[in-house]
Amino acid sequence: MTLSTFIFKNALRNKRRALLSVSSVAASLFLLVTLQVALRELTLPVESAGAELRVCARNKVSLTNPLPARQRTIIEKIPGVEGVTPFTWFGGQFQNEGAMTFAQFAMDARETRRVFTDLKLTAAEQAAYESEKSSAIIGKISADKYHFKVGDHFTLDSTIYPGSLEFKIAGIFTGTADDRMMMFHQEYLDESIGTPGLVGMWWIKVKNADDMPIVIKTINDAFANTAAEVRAESERNFQLGFISMLGNIKTLIASISTVVVFTLVLVTASTMSMAVRERFRELAILKALGFRRRELFVFILAESFGLAVVGAVLGIGAAYCVYTFGNISQMTHGIFVSFEVTPHIMGLAALVAALLGIISAIAPSLAVARMSVVNGLKTLD
Repeated sequence: MTLSTFIFKNALRNKRRALLSVSSVAASLFLLVTLQVALRELTLPVESAGAELRVCARNKVSLTNPLPARQRTIIEKIPGVEGVTPFTWFGGQFQNEGAMTFAQFAMDARETRRVFTDLKLTAAEQAAYESEKSSAIIGKISADKYHFKVGDHFTLDSTIYPGSLEFKIAGIFTGTADDRMMMFHQEYLDESIGTPGLVGMWWIKVKNADDMPIVIKTINDAFANTAAEVRAESERNFQLGFISMLGNIKTLIASISTVVVFTLVLVTASTMSMAVRERFRELAILKALGFRRRELFVFILAESFGLAVVGAVLGIGAAYCVYTFGNISQMTHGIFVSFEVTPHIMGLAALVAALLGIISAIAPSLAVARMSVVNGLKTLD
């Protein structure tokens, strides 16, 4: 019998315990990968093509405070500005759903594709969208979820504005960072609520990246000391600032991940201690035959490390397959568009598994090192 065969047979001596140990490692690492991927998606939102040339301008006091529509003419005259559109949150619910599963924004239909250059829409759909005031365009993810097609009519009940609005789908778009949202006419919203002249915020397209700092500073200065001061920033900074409003998500997820890893270490260390305790007599015989402490430590470490590696392969592999090939939008009911299991996250989980295998072997190895041959032979007599 070779040493590797000896270690393998010892690991599988109690098959039920080995299976439960591997399963606990796999489940815990699957959860750890899930938490880390969710943290990445929340704190590092997907950046769409053209985002580096877009500026967001909102009310300096609060994102919920509207801005006067007359600001648009001033922004359009700023050198370096290529396109401007209002961007007003509607907050509509579809079919009395308990939560809004897709966002809706009132915009200038003629400026939509100029500002959002990544948005893919056919010429016919764009023409239909611009020509009819009650029309809207919706992302493919939401269209597939609700089985919408071009020409369909539907109603949204706003949680912000009084009453409901009926829309006609003029087109279904793809290519954006979030193909769930819906866009419709700002004029339609103004006429329906009866209070035109206010918008939620401004979305601005600049001509080139060199113009970004100047355009942002000019917009902020243009409305400084007015009744509606604005805060202009790049789209990326706006996304990160919006996410920060959710609270300290990073600390929360880090705390949960720490608890998961700590619990896993306790369970695995307890399992290995139990397995070694049952073999004290055998280990004492090995000592009597001339095996040294470090060699016995290698036996225990190899067994512990092997179980942790098998669990890591199953847990990390399962997470990668589920989140890479599964429909994340459907599984999360539209909360997340995608889950990317990056090499960094897989490496982190693998490192946790490796440390787990080492730490779990320390306590039983120390017990074996302190054990004398005589006491070891007496243990299970």
